[in-house]
Parts: sequence; structure tokens; C-alpha cells
Amino acid sequence: MFTLDKLCFFCSSENFGFLRKVILISRFMHIKHIIYLTFWMTLTLSISLSSLFGQSESKKYKVVLDPGHGGKDWGTSGSQLKEKDVVLSVTLKVGEYLEKYTNNIEVIFTRTKDDYSHPKVRANMANDAEANLFVSIHANAMPKGNSHIYGTETYVMGVNNEGRNFEIAKRENSVILLEEDYKEKYQGFDPSNPEVNMMFEMMQDAFQENSIWLAKSLEEQFAKRAGRNSRGVKQSSLWVLWNTAMPSVLIEIGYLSNPKEERELGSPKVQDYIASAIFRAIRDYFESIDKIGN
Repeated sequence: MFTLDKLCFFCSSENFGFLRKVILISRFMHIKHIIYLTFWMTLTLSISLSSLFGQSESKKYKVVLDPGHGGKDWGTSGSQLKEKDVVLSVTLKVGEYLEKYTNNIEVIFTRTKDDYSHPKVRANMANDAEANLFVSIHANAMPKGNSHIYGTETYVMGVNNEGRNFEIAKRENSVILLEEDYKEKYQGFDPSNPEVNMMFEMMQDAFQENSIWLAKSLEEQFAKRAGRNSRGVKQSSLWVLWNTAMPSVLIEIGYLSNPKEERELGSPKVQDYIASAIFRAIRDYFESIDKIGN
């Protein structure tokens, strides 16, 4: 089936970039203005289709790699490790593999050292770069009494915020509250409210199928190639995914609250396995896109 998300991969970066901006703007529009949004989206897609068949050069894909947290925002922690440090190490390894073993993927990092930047900056980096993919890498934790839980999880944007998914959303979104003017910066997004603004659905619908495809590939790589316990693909209303105008996933590489998994996540060898699994999933994702295009 030739869906909009597949079509968007074939659009020129200039025209698709304009479409992304239209979608972003739509979140702040009144319902009566949606007809204008529809007009501009139709116009943009028409322009993109006209340029589609004239392209012969292989496309240079852009991937934004986002090591979660950083600086004053530690994220979760175990008895020895802080999330911000573990995920930075893994993310840098992913970027190294992509740069070394592919020739059609440009890597953009949201941070390469222990710096803090709020989620809006990270999302804007990806949008401004007109990236083709956004991958945010995190580590998980559970409250006391649940140290037996371990394994990887990959999240895509969604409204299924019941139970554990809602707890993940509240924790990952809580960094927003570190900003003094967070109500202005994060218009329409309340990290403590399970009923998130429904306008994000219109923006993410075009990318959801591809996000889920990548998420499933990641969890398969973790289980079959990296020897991790896969806890599957999940959906939750995570702000950094909500505001990225491209296929996006948030990976939880393991639980620092589990003593055994914390020791493993501190091992350079295990970090290599996890990073190579993420690398292979991203590589395979774009190879599939190229096959569709051919």
C-alpha cells in the first residue's frame, strides 16, 4: 500500500521540509483553519511528486542520535551508574558504526559530552536539519521492590498511557519542569496529564508506520543479535517524539534498577553489542526504504 509516510521518503528534502513546517504549524491552528492546512499539504505533495521522477542521485539520509538527559539532568540511576553517562557512551558508539560502515547516512548528535539541553532544543535540531530519522537513547529504572525487572523497550508516539506506559511518560517528560518558562516553551503539552493534546496525532500519523517498523526491528536486534531481554514495542506520549516531524523512536536500553543489568550496561562489551544492534536496525531501515524506492 502506497501510504503517505512512504511517499514522504521520496520527496525532495526542500519540499518535504516545507511540508514538515506546515504540519508543525498546524498544532497551533484553530479547527476552522484546517482547510488551509489541507490546501498547503496538497500543494506541497504535488510539487514533491513532480520532482520525484527527475531524481537519479542516491539520497543522503540524516539521522539525529539523541543521548537522553545530560548535565544537571541525570535521568535515572543505579547503585553505580547514571543514565546520562551510559546512554552517551552507547550513542557515540552507534554514531561511530554508522559513519564507519555506511556511506549514505549523515549522523547528527544532540550532544557529544555531558551537556544539558532541554527537549525542545533537541527536537528543533532534528526539525531544522530536516532529518529522516530521530533516535533517542535512554536507560530505564523501576521503584524499589521491582529490581527483578530488566530488558529493553522501544517507544513510539501514542496515546496509550495506561499503567507503566504512563509512568514512563511522566518520568521522561519531567525534565520539562526544569525550565522556568516551561509553560511557554511547551505549549499545549502537560507532562502530568494523561490526556495529551490530540493535535499531535495529525502530525505523527504520517510517520507512525515507519516509527513502528523501526521499533520492531530494534527490539528484534536486541533479542536475536545482542542477547538482551526484549520487552517489546510500546506507545506513550513522550514530548521529544511528539515534536519531531519525522519517524522517531525512544529506546530504553535496560534497567539500571536491576543490579545484574546495571553491571552489564557498564560493560564496554555489552555497550558494543547494544550499539551494534541499534546500528543494524537503522542501516536495515534505510536499506528497506531504498528497495521501496527502486
